[in-house]
Amino acid sequence: MRAGSGNAAVLGTVATLTETTTFTGLGDLPHFNPDDDRDPLHPAVASLRAAIAAATSVLICTPEYAGGLPGSFKNLLDWTVGGGEIYGKPVAWINASSVAAPTGGGDAHDSLRKVLTYAGAEIVEEACARVPVPRAAVADGVVADPDLRERIAVAVQRLSEGG
Repeated sequence: MRAGSGNAAVLGTVATLTETTTFTGLGDLPHFNPDDDRDPLHPAVASLRAAIAAATSVLICTPEYAGGLPGSFKNLLDWTVGGGEIYGKPVAWINASSVAAPTGGGDAHDSLRKVLTYAGAEIVEEACARVPVPRAAVADGVVADPDLRERIAVAVQRLSEGG
């Protein structure tokens, strides 16, 4: 959600490499409440679930915050559990944390792995990649560095092959 986010730049780069749909409604999702996980769903939740259902695979790019997943992203994941759209879906992530990050985003990705496994997603290990994206490598909302772009392209290809 942060302007100039390296994670958003990775997803913007992916959109230049292949046909994608990027879910942009993270800030619109209501706080997860099991009592509200029934029809009629909140429009942002319905949009999230429809996007996942329509996807052949899911690529996630999230930062680590305070040693885990940011609360807003964990909220998004909570909304995916009850719908079942992510069950059996090939999923991977690109870790864009800078090399200066204390765990390199590893704690967030451990949490992500736990939730995705619980939800029944098919994690494509070969497509999960660490591609540190410094702010200087981002221009116009995409990763401009050719070496980093190639590493992102390899991860996307592996996800495509794994799905």
